[in-house]
Amino acid sequence: MTLYPKLIMDALATVRYPGNGKNIVEAEMVADNLRIDGMKVSFSLIFEKPTDPFMKSVVKSAETAIHTYVSKEVEVTIATESKQAARPEPGKMLPQVKNVIAVSSGKGGVGKSTVAANLAVALAKLGYKVGLLDADIFGPSVPKMFQVEDARPYAEEVGGRDLIVPVEKYGIKLLSIGFFVDPDQATLWRGGMASNALKQLVADANWGDLDYFVLDTPPGTSDIHLTLLQTLAITGAVIVSTPQQVALADARKGINMYTNDKVNVPILGLVENMAWFTPAELPENKYYLFGKEGTKRLAEELNVPLLGQIPIVQSICESGDAGTPAALDENSMTGMAFMELARNVVTQIEKRNTEMAPTEIVHTH
Repeated sequence: MTLYPKLIMDALATVRYPGNGKNIVEAEMVADNLRIDGMKVSFSLIFEKPTDPFMKSVVKSAETAIHTYVSKEVEVTIATESKQAARPEPGKMLPQVKNVIAVSSGKGGVGKSTVAANLAVALAKLGYKVGLLDADIFGPSVPKMFQVEDARPYAEEVGGRDLIVPVEKYGIKLLSIGFFVDPDQATLWRGGMASNALKQLVADANWGDLDYFVLDTPPGTSDIHLTLLQTLAITGAVIVSTPQQVALADARKGINMYTNDKVNVPILGLVENMAWFTPAELPENKYYLFGKEGTKRLAEELNVPLLGQIPIVQSICESGDAGTPAALDENSMTGMAFMELARNVVTQIEKRNTEMAPTEIVHTH
């Protein structure tokens, strides 16, 4: 039996692509690299994305069609190509981002998102290029805190890939799962779905050149944290706690998650949030509502820096709800505290980067 291209193409025209119902020849999915060598046939099938869900079944159907309509004796080799470039491998993601900071807490309710948002704003005010990813899949708060709840990010083609364009506010590139879900509905996702959504926000977004990429992680220790740790090369973690003993116990768990042998992410330091209450009319007064300097003592005990102490002032809650983070006003009490936090974070990162830089060997003659 002699094989020729029309025989093969006629057989392939019986295979339909489930995504659009067209046959794969009509849909121009058969590449023009068909090779026939005796009873051996080879060619490529072209898909939109490297993650096409129908890829395996279409390849199998194409092989079956040739065996059915041409001959069972044909030896078929089918390669696959995609129009879009593949997502970078974990560890090689975000090559244009210099430093990745995970803002974390052992428990909810300690103001972790407030600290993450204001840290990002303060870093931008210091002149750095900053991105903020709201990785708190189950309780995204960044859209509200930056007054961009109505934003709907779109995709643009960059280097052969469709990438999400982050929303920009206060000089910061922002993305949150909150942009893609109904704010009035509870987000009920299984771990795998949440992890995949998060990977998309990291790897399939056009973050561009950034000096600092701040991650507002979910409270506690979960699959999401492991996804982030496996997906990104995290420079260091900032742990947020209140001075209360119960919060400090959970902060220890968070620290343990990052520092265990399998994860090994350095702790840049601790932030004591709600360190004291100061009423606006009595700015000199400090009332220690949740205990005094508990986080400071924990930092000393664990030999990690205390990066900042953030007081409770009525305006911090109001500014968060109004979408104007407190760090925007450098002259306010909380604004100054967040600027100091940002400077301390930069100092710790630069110190670690210097320690990790390869030592120059000087050759003497």
